[in-house]
Amino acid sequence: MLPLERQQSILQYLKEHNVATVSTLATHFQVHEATIRRDLISLVKEGHLKRTHGGVMMEDEVHSEPSFQEREPVQLEEKIKIGKRAAEMIQDGENIILDSGTTTVHIAKSIFNKKNLTVITNDINIAAILRSARSIKVIVTGGILFPDSYMLNGMITDEVLQTLHVHKAFIGTPALHHQKGLTHFDEALVSAKRGMIRAAKHVFVVADHTKIGSISLHTVASPKQIHDIITGKEAEQLDMRAWEETGVQVHLV
Repeated sequence: MLPLERQQSILQYLKEHNVATVSTLATHFQVHEATIRRDLISLVKEGHLKRTHGGVMMEDEVHSEPSFQEREPVQLEEKIKIGKRAAEMIQDGENIILDSGTTTVHIAKSIFNKKNLTVITNDINIAAILRSARSIKVIVTGGILFPDSYMLNGMITDEVLQTLHVHKAFIGTPALHHQKGLTHFDEALVSAKRGMIRAAKHVFVVADHTKIGSISLHTVASPKQIHDIITGKEAEQLDMRAWEETGVQVHLV
């Protein structure tokens, strides 16, 4: 079997089984493990597969996501840890952006006692959490309310973000890939996220480990525009070295 034919067969095998080890594939295709490793390197580079601990799995593509209420309890402990680590990155006196999301909400909860912060957000949940934090100025971007997510978005949101210059932005995402960068399935939400990234000197992506390695339709930011990723230690089973090789600082919690 020619290498290209075998690689197509590997993809078909993984579509049926989702995950496989090198030894399993070598046995199945009756070739040496070194041959399979070369095939997998090619398929990973092409974006078809992502590495796991001891093997590979199909690349995920994200087309949609559930409502806030459905997403909120998913990977909850991991999101709380991410929020606490992100808060450690925020210094008193800074101006920051908190993107809307079920992970960034936990950043808001963890910075409540910070001093002289200015927090810009397009999330009315985050604004409500920080409403009684006396040492934090909260700026809400305005925009059209998305009732399923408590997010504000649209032309007004974009225009406000264009006027801002902040120290740090903390961006959530449904999909994050070391080659494709930060992507999103909904074109309506891309502009605001890009505006947050443009406004910040330093960009943190905060996402639980299930988002790592996923790709969606629309590019929000390239890997070069991301400075730090904060995610769960479960991401150790994925190949986070690829991110570190791009110069991104990876924080596992």
